[in-house]
Amino acid sequence: MLKDLFVKSKKKKYATIPSDAAKQDVPEGIMTKCPNCKKIMYTKELQKNLKVCLHCDFHHKMNAFERLDSFFDEGTFEELDADLISENPLDFPDYIEKLEKDREKTNINEAVVTGAGKVDGFEAVTAIMDSRFRMGSMGSVVGEKITRAIEEADRRNCPFIIFTASGGARMQEGVLSLMQMAKTSVALKRFSDNGGLFISIMTHPTTGGVSASFASLGDYNFAEPGALIGFAGRRIIEQTIREDLPEDFQTAEFLLKHGQLDDVISRLDLKEKISNILEIHQWDGELTW
Repeated sequence: MLKDLFVKSKKKKYATIPSDAAKQDVPEGIMTKCPNCKKIMYTKELQKNLKVCLHCDFHHKMNAFERLDSFFDEGTFEELDADLISENPLDFPDYIEKLEKDREKTNINEAVVTGAGKVDGFEAVTAIMDSRFRMGSMGSVVGEKITRAIEEADRRNCPFIIFTASGGARMQEGVLSLMQMAKTSVALKRFSDNGGLFISIMTHPTTGGVSASFASLGDYNFAEPGALIGFAGRRIIEQTIREDLPEDFQTAEFLLKHGQLDDVISRLDLKEKISNILEIHQWDGELTW
């Protein structure tokens, strides 16, 4: 069904909202303005096109639930560890209150949703980061949930697929947050030693400690078009090396050109391409990565 949607979305002609109509009062949420090409389109049409701009292919941000619906076979996803929540180990001021506000706003308990489902019939365990929750920052619970998901994939003898979107380590948890880089990386090494297949899909933005750890350790490292991927910020790097950086620096396309990614894949083609990879790693019904 999703494959048909992808085909139709490329061929169907969508109407552009006239500029004078855009100025009229309309109920909030009916139309969306693309931040890249500045054109206005009906929100429902944008959502049907997996939130890829109908005019310039700009990839709008997706939340965890939208990714689940677009990527996994309908009715197959089972969430794991949904009840894990962060505490305040450093007694950081107002941290708990901010977490509670994000839970109410996003309807998730942390910046990552983990679970198991099927992609075109192939079983996989996943972790999907959501930048709406504390900018997708990596705290103790995020690291723990990702580690548990990796270990679950190992138990099931199935692939692990992650969608990253993060501002980096969570400052309110200090060194406990930074420790998640090592914990998740060790879990992935054990998974790899046992023959596990890890596919990393980096979305906008993937930065800081996340980009420097599990996001970059995939057997396949992919990214969505235009995604910002990097460790330190552009301004900090320019001040440090005292040089101007290229305009496309730290974009998915820049990283692909310099050999840090295996491919940049449109969201409209992603499920089909990942499904093909999962099929390649099958032999007589047995997993063989």
